[in-house]
Amino acid sequence: MLHGGPGLGFDYLRGLADELAEENDVAWYQQRGLEPSAVEGPYSVAMDVADACRVLDALGWQTAYVVGHSWGGHLAVHVAVAMPERLLGVLAVDPLGSVGDRCWPEFDEEILRRTPESVRARAREIDELSTAGEADDELALEGMRLVWPAYFADPENAPPMPDVRIAGARSAQMVASIFAELPSLEAGLPGIRVPVGFVHGARSPMPLTASTDAAARIPSAWVEVVDGAGHFTWVEAPGAVRAALRRLTAVVDA
Repeated sequence: MLHGGPGLGFDYLRGLADELAEENDVAWYQQRGLEPSAVEGPYSVAMDVADACRVLDALGWQTAYVVGHSWGGHLAVHVAVAMPERLLGVLAVDPLGSVGDRCWPEFDEEILRRTPESVRARAREIDELSTAGEADDELALEGMRLVWPAYFADPENAPPMPDVRIAGARSAQMVASIFAELPSLEAGLPGIRVPVGFVHGARSPMPLTASTDAAARIPSAWVEVVDGAGHFTWVEAPGAVRAALRRLTAVVDA
């Protein structure tokens, strides 16, 4: 499992890990930038792909399904392009886009639109500082708390934000690397031959085209849209991601 961020800790994804572990052998790891993983850089897409390979090697898993959420879903597609021989399939859950600008600008604006006007300017200010690499971890966490409800289908009834950790320095460097690597990723989509599925919340702030545009370029890829779900699909629609993983594994088993 590959968590999102790209500077977050894995902890927010534990609920999905537990759900998938009811039917699968599940392994997850903290991406570099936060303990107990390596905290030093470089922070780049290429390094994260290499780290994913190192984890598979350490597990002794020659092949595996990769499930990634948000940035982790985007990373999973990079892994499919870079080392398809290590993968049985990819399930990307509400990922960043892989085509054009990755839909990140629309995502950011929708997050702010859903954020209460009383704190919207502060949230925008922190986001700009974070993107520029000028926000420390505490400030980045403040920004996350301000916009947390906006990730959900019903922001007014969003669950409390769990304890999360953020590596601000990693986030800023990774954003630059993600943009730099986008053209090569988009060019590589038609060459992906492992089964790929996308799960997307119908009411996510991440535009649906982040999934559909990528799926249209990957042979035989499919997209499942989950009604009533936002960005954290498994929270608002328990079982939806597990069902999608069943669909993905059934293709390989067949």
